[in-house]
Amino acid sequence: MRIATWNVNSIRSRQEHLLRWLAAAQPDVLGLQETKVEDGLFPQAAIEAAGYETAISGQKSYNGVALLSRLPLEDVRIGFAALLPGDQEAEQLGEQKRVISACVEGVRILNLYVPNGSDLKSDKYNYKLAWLNCLNRYLTVQRQQGEPLCMMGDFNIALEDIDLANPSRHNGGIMASAPERQALRACIGTDLEDAFRLFETEAGHWSWWDYRSGAWDRDQGWRIDHIYISEELQQRAMGCMIHKSERGELKPSDHAPVSIDIGDGAEEEDNF
Repeated sequence: MRIATWNVNSIRSRQEHLLRWLAAAQPDVLGLQETKVEDGLFPQAAIEAAGYETAISGQKSYNGVALLSRLPLEDVRIGFAALLPGDQEAEQLGEQKRVISACVEGVRILNLYVPNGSDLKSDKYNYKLAWLNCLNRYLTVQRQQGEPLCMMGDFNIALEDIDLANPSRHNGGIMASAPERQALRACIGTDLEDAFRLFETEAGHWSWWDYRSGAWDRDQGWRIDHIYISEELQQRAMGCMIHKSERGELKPSDHAPVSIDIGDGAEEEDNF
């Protein structure tokens, strides 16, 4: 099963990019972030015509997440409140559409769009830290479900210095500050692993290039789009890649898709 994540930065602006990439990369499941469209205006018919069913949670002009799948999407959950009933902060944070999950072939796929945070001195930064703390509470409940977990999305955090093209300039700033990194590490815990780093340990790999300052032309990017997998999936992981070429297309998203290939557990056991 190929599972992928992509911040498309407006589904309506990137619809043709998306349909072309679906046909070329053939993901079984794709999590989208920053769809930037209300549910009624999501291009559901075109995506279904490409062979994918959808689960969407959108809002006008901002945020928005979706799951596309060639396999049945079961037990769809939207927002933190789905697992945190009675948690007032979870309800409030749910006003921004950033969380959606579903079970696919027995794997819980959690698709996230983590707030950017804007600036270390802004209210948006405090909102981001509160959001990550709520995610940690959410994951505590999710872990109790006993499902293999694939948590993916645009995390808006470069977790390590090697995830930055220019760490001396950006380390400690927004998306690379110690509190953000600590909050994300608390969510990851001891059971989830960064799928990309299971296969690639060197620097020089980015998933986001700012539209400004010629970042793409100079290859000055950040690796902020991640896939984290639980132990059972780590044993079945066959590869993880950043589809960098998508960022070089005409009028692209500023993010590239990231995908992981998960082998079938039963088939792998038969090979031993």
